[in-house]
Amino acid sequence: MLSKKTKYGLKALAYLGNQKDRKPVQISEIAEHENISQKFLESILLSLRKSGFLSSKKGKGGGYYLLKNPDQIYMTDVMRVLEGPIAMVPCVSLNFYESCDDCPDERTCSVHKLMLQVRDSALAVYRNNTLQDILCNQP
Repeated sequence: MLSKKTKYGLKALAYLGNQKDRKPVQISEIAEHENISQKFLESILLSLRKSGFLSSKKGKGGGYYLLKNPDQIYMTDVMRVLEGPIAMVPCVSLNFYESCDDCPDERTCSVHKLMLQVRDSALAVYRNNTLQDILCNQP
């Protein structure tokens, strides 16, 4: 299940991506428009800023804004920052691999085989979608 952190992060990115002028947007505006707790949103936006998706400007006219064009922000990257590993079990993770304590042989494990398919399906969707693809104002 998608965490609220990831869901709200995607909504915030989409809100910023839908801004025509790319000017900074205050957290309060995003929180109100997307119905997200401002305090929770602050934490999410900070993670996205530290990961290089966003930047921020302080003072009058300040707020958060996208650092890249929406078509350059891939969902694989966003998901890994907000949700963590894409794989449901560590033994099939591409970036966070760990063997399972309860599995003597991955090659014969039926769960491993199924989870490889699930991981690959999810990756195919995330790799083939950018922020631009999920924006509401697409041409």
